This record gives sequence, C-alpha cells and structure tokens, in this order.
Amino acid sequence: MKNITLGGTGITVPQNGFGALPVQRVSKDEAVRLIRKAYDGGIRFFDTARFYTDSEEKLGEALSDVRSSVFIATKTKCSKPEEFWNQLDTSLGLLKTDYIDIYQFHCAPAVYKPDDGTGLYECMLEAKRLGKIRHIGITAHKVGVAEEAVSSGLYETLQYPFNYLSNDREHRLVEACIASGMGYICMKALSGGLIHNFKVISAYMSQYDNLIPIWGVQRESELDEWLSLFEKGYELNDEMKAFIEKEKKELAGEFCRGCGYCAPCTVGISINDCARMSLMARRAGTRDWLSPECQEKMSHVPDCIECGVCMTRCPYELKIPQLLKKNYLDYQELIKGTVSNFTGGRTWL
Repeated sequence: MKNITLGGTGITVPQNGFGALPVQRVSKDEAVRLIRKAYDGGIRFFDTARFYTDSEEKLGEALSDVRSSVFIATKTKCSKPEEFWNQLDTSLGLLKTDYIDIYQFHCAPAVYKPDDGTGLYECMLEAKRLGKIRHIGITAHKVGVAEEAVSSGLYETLQYPFNYLSNDREHRLVEACIASGMGYICMKALSGGLIHNFKVISAYMSQYDNLIPIWGVQRESELDEWLSLFEKGYELNDEMKAFIEKEKKELAGEFCRGCGYCAPCTVGISINDCARMSLMARRAGTRDWLSPECQEKMSHVPDCIECGVCMTRCPYELKIPQLLKKNYLDYQELIKGTVSNFTGGRTWL
C-alpha cells in the first residue's frame, strides 16, 4: 500500500482513507466495530463532519485510545464566528480529543479570506494558534469555489470530488494542488456508487502523490475490499486503462452523483435517488434497484412541476428535470424487461 503526504501538512498516511459519513446510518456498536477494524487493518486517516449527525461520536468512541496514531479531519458548516466556536468545541468533545488534525469549511459557498467581513477565516487562524486545530482545509462541490481556494494560498487541503470520470477541468484542479503544495482529500471517489471496480479506481488514484481517497463505509464487505489493498496494491495497466475508457464512454454526459444537496424537492420527489435510478440499475448488476421501494420512489417522478428550485441548489449545475424524465422513461423499460442488455449481472476485472 502506497503512502502519500497531504501537501505541506506533513501528514503522511496510506492512500486509503475512511469516509465516516455512512456510519451515521448504522448502530453505534456496529459503527465502532467497523471503525476499529479499519484502524486494525492499517487505515490511519478518518474524515467526518459535525453535519454528519452522530458520526463524530462514533469515531471518538472507536479511536480515542489510539488518538495519537491516527489523523482526523472534520468540518464545520458555520456561517458566523459564534457558530464556528460552538461547532468546534462540540466536535472536540464528541471526538474525545483536544485537537483536530484538519478542520475544514464544509461545502463552502465561497472562499473565506481574511478581512472578508465574515470573520470565519480569522477563527480558523485563532483556533490553530490555540492548538485546537493543526491544519486549515476547505471542501467544495462547485469547481469555481475549489479553484479559487487553491489559488488563494490560504488553505492547506482541499476536499473535492475526483475519480476517473472527472472532466479535464477537475483533473487540472488536482494538478494545481500538486503545484501549490496543497493536499487533496478526494470525496466521491466512487462517483456516488456508479463506479464498482475497486481495483481499477484504487490503481487510478495511486498515480497521484498528494491525494487520499476517503471511501464511504457502512458495510463490513465494503471495508474488507479496501483493507485488501494493504496486502496487494494495484498499478494501472493497459487492461485497466481500456476499462476506464469504456466507462467514460458509457457515462458520457450529465449524471447525478447522489450528493443530495438538491433536496428537499417541492413536490416530494427523492431526487438524488430518482435522477440516477435506471443508471444504477444497469450498472450495479442487481435487481435491488427494481425493488418495490425503488419503484415507489420512481412513481413520483411524473409529479415534477419543473420549478427549477433543485437546479439552483445542485453544485454540478445539472438539468435535473430532464435527468429525472430520462431515468423515469428508461426505468419503465427496465421494469417491463424489454431492454435486452440488462442481464442483472456483470463481470468485473
């Protein structure tokens, strides 16, 4: 397993991070067991957020006795200085620690800077001076915000989506971080579930020395896949490159990453599920996406009134009503069983 260093932070860890957003969906006992198994298996970088309900509490319970051996990144969605300090102190308490390795502005709507009138960047500096945080980071879903964060020189790490489906502009963002000595924490490495071949995606990530993917884990089977990388890493070969090119062609154009920032829908549609339901059904190789529960969610798509509210929230600026309609029509074909290339199974590399 390759080690990477996150830019100028000096944080050096295996290129195999634990994304703790999904553990909020499982019991505390199960979450603690998974997190501890990740640690015992060699994972040393853990990413969470104050916004992820009880995720911080579960991390704190699992890792407090090995705190000096791990690196923890968390996030604040504060908009005012008093919120900053309240959320920071809450995170410290729940994580059972007196410092946070990387403290990040969560899904920042803008790049906070000194003297911008918010006082938020000054809070980061003061928290660092006090020893409550060690490094200042920022997360974004809009590429323009991410680009500005890199060029500002104010942040030590950037967290932004990245994988082999990313466009040229997003690839240039990774290169810009390398050039500026900025660490890159990679979210959406599996593109919201559209990427299934963990060997290929891990090999793809290994090309970069400043980047750590944070794999979202809520099932032991998922964790076992990532832990297997410690026994044998994967290097990108010609067969994998050909597979990636095939994937890019299949997923050309707009697709939903499932982040959920579009919610809530004004008429109750589960947008982040329905805008990619047929695509997931085809790619996942499972009939689970055709379950009665999924069909019930899709049944509400015709209720869309094309108000456009969801599009104002989408960080990827997707044309969501069109995506919903496209998925709905294709999903009906899948249900009817008239699509010949949907086999309910797929052979992966």
